[in-house]
Amino acid sequence: MTRHRRHVLVVGNGMAGARLAEEIRHRDPDAERFAVTVVGEEPHAAYNRVLLSTVVAGGISPRDTRLKPDGWWAARHIDVLAGSRVAAVEADARRATLDTDGTERVVTWDELVLATGSTSFVPPTEGLYAGSPGPATPLADGVVAFRTVDDCGRIVEAAESASTAVVLGGGLLGLEAARGLLARGVDVTVVHPQDFPMDRQLDADGGAVLSRVVRGIGARLVLGRLVVERHGPVDGVSAHVVLDDGTSLAADLVVVATGVRPRTDLAVATGLDVDRGIVVDDRLATSFPHVHAIGECAQHRGEVPGLVQPGWDQARVLADVLTGADPDATYEGTSVLTRLKAPDIDLASMGTVDVDVHDPGHEVLAFTDPSRGRYAKLVLRQDRLVGAILLGVGDAAGVLTQLYDTGSVVPRDRLSLMLGRAITRSGATEAVNLAEMPGAAVICRCNTVTKSAIVGAFRAGAETVGAVAEATRATTGCGSCKGAVDGLCSWLRSSEPAPTPTSSTPEPAPAAAALTEGAA
Repeated sequence: MTRHRRHVLVVGNGMAGARLAEEIRHRDPDAERFAVTVVGEEPHAAYNRVLLSTVVAGGISPRDTRLKPDGWWAARHIDVLAGSRVAAVEADARRATLDTDGTERVVTWDELVLATGSTSFVPPTEGLYAGSPGPATPLADGVVAFRTVDDCGRIVEAAESASTAVVLGGGLLGLEAARGLLARGVDVTVVHPQDFPMDRQLDADGGAVLSRVVRGIGARLVLGRLVVERHGPVDGVSAHVVLDDGTSLAADLVVVATGVRPRTDLAVATGLDVDRGIVVDDRLATSFPHVHAIGECAQHRGEVPGLVQPGWDQARVLADVLTGADPDATYEGTSVLTRLKAPDIDLASMGTVDVDVHDPGHEVLAFTDPSRGRYAKLVLRQDRLVGAILLGVGDAAGVLTQLYDTGSVVPRDRLSLMLGRAITRSGATEAVNLAEMPGAAVICRCNTVTKSAIVGAFRAGAETVGAVAEATRATTGCGSCKGAVDGLCSWLRSSEPAPTPTSSTPEPAPAAAALTEGAA
């Protein structure tokens, strides 16, 4: 008698949706209990959005951003319908209507997961749209929103003929886009409405130092201003934008990086509870039975994540719930860590940073070196790191990130801790105890490679940083984790016998499975 397989329909072929499919298959490797279908409007299989700024800068090709090699999904019995959209959902009947190039078909599902992500927010500024501003209106020629791999292609193509560019938004994506355009020889001006860039991740002192760094690498930075008009080239007048103080800036290309909005249109049409995002509980369940949401479209405990890691953590929990691997699994939230992935700018911000140095409930250490583009601020509570800003202090970033991720007690020598080389009273270097670090600790955040994945690669024969990179793609993003990977390899070499390569090794857990095969 054939056992009924439950059908999980995942709407969204982005990073969260792809990770959920992978997590389910990790728990049901032979596809005996669950059929999984992933539907996404983008015509590409899942790719790593973290690496898009590197594509703009010319460091890698769009193909290099793939999470999996060709054929990986089919080999694991995961149906991926790229270039398709879910036109309608009948939640009571558990049916969905799919639209692929105008052809509709109806599929049934047992569990529906919305991983629809978010879309670029483009302000209704005159001249940014090809017509009246609205979600269905295309952007004007010479205007690109920076969000997808196709956007990267449009930016790169425009940069070939553009001599000037204005980036709207001095947040994470805006600065990454600006650095990529500078690498292509384009004159770049970043316009940001606040007093300093990345104002959501930095305090005023750190923002002031970052402003100097951004200007130091060749970008112009206009703060406290908004673009109110954009004009294309006409009647001999070059393309330009106009600021709210009347200033005009040359702009052959305008890149919009003014934020994102959760994509909730399908959820609203289905009748789910929606606030800023699709409201979910600790089990990632929506207001309707058997309908779930994860990633940037989901609102959990009032928060809507704008980063990759929360979506992947949610995918792991939901896979446990759906498959019964851990029926009581709950999502408690994800520690926030933001990295600016741009050459010449080494910046990490994590946790609670808006704390005054004299706050009686915290221990706050700060170091400022504006002329050299360095700023560090550590926020500790009960000898544990609860927040940090690290700009231009790469030697400390790896150790401090692991202390923050693991919640470990920090070394006693606070000053040396800020320099990345805390010293014990015995004179030995005191750092994160690699032996006690959990296997799930993320070493490479660009590619979400865990300690356990690196240990597995090492034991399979990857004895050097380069070999680990080839096996797991750790260090191939922004590169800031090279020190941590090198330290982990050194610890493994000193604590284990030399690894012996084998012809067949078990597939790693999903925390790195997306990154250990077919590196492009």
